[in-house]
Amino acid sequence: MNIEIEQHPLTPFLPPQAKLLMLGSFPPQRKRWSMEFYYPNLNNDMWRIVGLLFFGDKEHFLNESRKAFRRERIIDFLNEKGIALYDTATAVRRLQDNASDKFLEVVQPTDIAALLRQLPSCKAIVTTGQKATDTLRGQLDVKEPKVGDFSEFVFEGRAMRLYRMPSSSRAYPLALEKKAAAYRIMYQDLEML
Repeated sequence: MNIEIEQHPLTPFLPPQAKLLMLGSFPPQRKRWSMEFYYPNLNNDMWRIVGLLFFGDKEHFLNESRKAFRRERIIDFLNEKGIALYDTATAVRRLQDNASDKFLEVVQPTDIAALLRQLPSCKAIVTTGQKATDTLRGQLDVKEPKVGDFSEFVFEGRAMRLYRMPSSSRAYPLALEKKAAAYRIMYQDLEML
């Protein structure tokens, strides 16, 4: 069976003053998107986590119908806070018809160093799942942090941290509030919250 190779459908979102680079593994299939942007699946809690932490409202980034995320509101927030987004793979094969990282085969990893060179103020990377962490560690010499923690490393003379946060996918069995508590520590460490 010949499984189609999917190319990444989005360009990296890189605000020039970004202090944090957030890396997932790869977007879900388009049929699961509620908007044309990162973490587009309504069953993914990333924007609920951010809404809860920064605005005290897990629905802050949802539209009136609660059926889609508000892309412009998210982009304004990311630009204001200095958060860049992309994924650790630019091409994958989906071995099953779902969004699970377990069934993603990375065909072409993202050039993480090239992203970091475009973000001179970036002092931390966060990976939001095991596949993203493993793919990143294939390129950068950094110890794997425990979930909810960080490891320090140096990139081209720049002292950096790699945070490993719980997956924002609903498939990851942890309550929204517990996921948010882990992300809160990171955002406070980086003086963003």
